[in-house]
Amino acid sequence: MTVNQPCVCANCGKRLFAWLMAQGDDVYDKFISDRKRSLFANLHGNVLEIDPGTGPNLPYYPKDINLIGIEPNPFMHSYLKKEAQKLGFNNIDLRTSTAEQIDAEDNSIDAVVSTLVLCSVPNLAATLQEVLRVLKPGGSFLFIEHVAAPQGTLLRQVQSTIRPIWKVLADGCHPDRETWIALENAGFKSVNYEHFKVPVPIVSPQIIGVAIR
Repeated sequence: MTVNQPCVCANCGKRLFAWLMAQGDDVYDKFISDRKRSLFANLHGNVLEIDPGTGPNLPYYPKDINLIGIEPNPFMHSYLKKEAQKLGFNNIDLRTSTAEQIDAEDNSIDAVVSTLVLCSVPNLAATLQEVLRVLKPGGSFLFIEHVAAPQGTLLRQVQSTIRPIWKVLADGCHPDRETWIALENAGFKSVNYEHFKVPVPIVSPQIIGVAIR
């Protein structure tokens, strides 16, 4: 007698997460648009985005940059390519690698971009070392990241409590990661950032800034 085993889809979580990201978040996108427009206004040359997802940053990029996307989730690729073509980025170089092992040469990138990504990388320190490796001397790391709420607050307690289930639901995201400390200790020549609040539970507060190699 054959016992039917339940069908297990190892990629279902990544496929679902890609679909959810493609739906967007109108509240957050509207809130963050001016900050993105200001942060990305002076991008030039070779620009590498870590985990560009479905392309929410593309509308804010200058059209004359050479754009490289490092996106490890293959189910994001079709959404990203569609958005890139719609906005005129027909030559985007999409590579399937990870933030801890960026598929790019040493000292080859003018700017690296990361938005809502450093919360979910398995090894934050290794990721920042990869950013430093691929950046040209004087190159910029531009980031917008959600981070841990202040110690002792109710929000910080909630972030820490829900972390195990949140990591499963949100593709590895750590809602209580003190990312700004890792940035300060990574070895950049300078790190400038500010904290700000967003009207979205759990993924607030956030930081925005620029680190220079």
